[in-house]
Order: sequence, then C-alpha cells, then structure tokens
Amino acid sequence: MPKRILQGVVVSDACDKTVIVRVERRVMHPVYKKFIRRSKKYAAHDEENVFKTGQQVRIEECRPISRRKRWIVLRDGAAVAASVPPATEGSVEKPAAARRSRAGRAKPAAAAQE
Repeated sequence: MPKRILQGVVVSDACDKTVIVRVERRVMHPVYKKFIRRSKKYAAHDEENVFKTGQQVRIEECRPISRRKRWIVLRDGAAVAASVPPATEGSVEKPAAARRSRAGRAKPAAAAQE
C-alpha cells in the first residue's frame, strides 16, 4: 500500500527537528451543499530544521517516530525553498501600492477636465 502524501503550510517550527503542518481540505456541507474548509494539524519530522513558519511543504506518512510524529517532511520542498535567494537588506522591494507617491495618484474629475 503506498504512503499518503499531503500538502500544507508550516504553522510552527518551535520544536527541535519537528514542524507543525496545517493541512486544509474542502468538503461539501451535507445540508447546504456549499464547500467549506476543514483543517487538521500534523507533527512532522524535519531532521535539519530547514523549514520555517509560512512555507508550503509536502509531508509523507512514515513509521512512528515519537508519540505524535507519524509524518516526515519531504526534501523536494527543501529544494524549492533553497532555490529562492534570500532578500538582502538593501534590496527590499515594496509592493506596487506602497511605491506610489502622492504625485502619482489620480487627480479629481474636475481637475482632469482642465
């Protein structure tokens, strides 16, 4: 039987060699027939403490490592996270909305007609 693989977001990396991953799934409400989100948190083994809070990761079912840990973080997620260069302090780019100055704002309709 193949091992299950789930995808989720790291919500905590406070423990040593362990990350807490929140996995969301969509289920249809039995009465209202509307899709709702259900989430569950899993403790997963991260040997090198590579993954940080907020990262997307894939976890795979494995043998019991401890009382709560039955999942291990797949390394292919580490390759994706490592390929993104860290931002240097001098090159922090602001979002487009924050870059606009007051002079760049649209003028009121009366001033635009002149």
